[in-house]
Amino acid sequence: MKSLQIKLSFFLVLCSCFIANAQLQALFNSKTQLRDLTERWELDTTSVRGTFLVTPYKPMYVLPIRWTNNPNERPSSGNVDPDYVAPPGVDYNNIEAKFQLSFKTKVLQGIFWGHGDLWVAYTQISHWQIYNNDLSRPFREVNYEPELILNVPVKFNFLGFKTRMIGVAFNHQSNGKSEPFSRSWNRVILHAGLEHKNWTIYLRPWFRMPAAKDDNPDISEYVGRGDVNVIYTKNGNIFSFIGSHNLNFNSKARGNSSFSWSYPIKNNLKGYLLVSHGYGETLIDYNNLQTTVGVGVSLIEWL
Repeated sequence: MKSLQIKLSFFLVLCSCFIANAQLQALFNSKTQLRDLTERWELDTTSVRGTFLVTPYKPMYVLPIRWTNNPNERPSSGNVDPDYVAPPGVDYNNIEAKFQLSFKTKVLQGIFWGHGDLWVAYTQISHWQIYNNDLSRPFREVNYEPELILNVPVKFNFLGFKTRMIGVAFNHQSNGKSEPFSRSWNRVILHAGLEHKNWTIYLRPWFRMPAAKDDNPDISEYVGRGDVNVIYTKNGNIFSFIGSHNLNFNSKARGNSSFSWSYPIKNNLKGYLLVSHGYGETLIDYNNLQTTVGVGVSLIEWL
């Protein structure tokens, strides 16, 4: 665990160096509000912008109000080790703030005989009990998600959609806490990106990598073994649905579904609505069933 934390700290320092670069302004430049997979992932010669340019990855948003019907006040883990038995619950508010930061940069271009690119990406999601004065307004949960992504452009039709890219990623996700609240996992994620007119689809099955000391051995049973992201754009509005499933088609079927809607306010600023239901909104909540609703603004979207 200590080795992993050192590696993660090194990665965060590396990311900080990228952020310090003047190219970060590209995140807020209207030219980076990329409209299709080709532009966002530089899939042809007309869209290539070189290496070590920081660009958007997942949406970047701030939700001053995020409500849940079931605050996870005494987190539990599938690990039966006594170290993972949580103390008596904490009196969390069911309204808090949530925000997400996410960016990527290409580190190698035209590898594998000129047909692939290697990207480094980082996403951070924070849940802040900003209205909970009794607990001194703590950050309830912060999830850190670095990724190494190999992406390859392709061109073939599938069920009426044009497949634009396929690839594989090594994904680490953790919350940086110690027992009994430590949660983490490593995944190998396969992905494909498809388009048709105003529609974009990301398909992502994944395989969990085994861990010597497992904070959450049953996480795949709750969070799922893959997800699909369906995005529709119309008149500046962006609608997205993400659904994950554990691929158990019986009484133990579980997963998560989330719906987002962003609508133009001014320039790159958009209003943002995010609704979710299921398990795994955060790592600490991986086995906590809840419904959440958040409202706020976004600066960067899927497309």
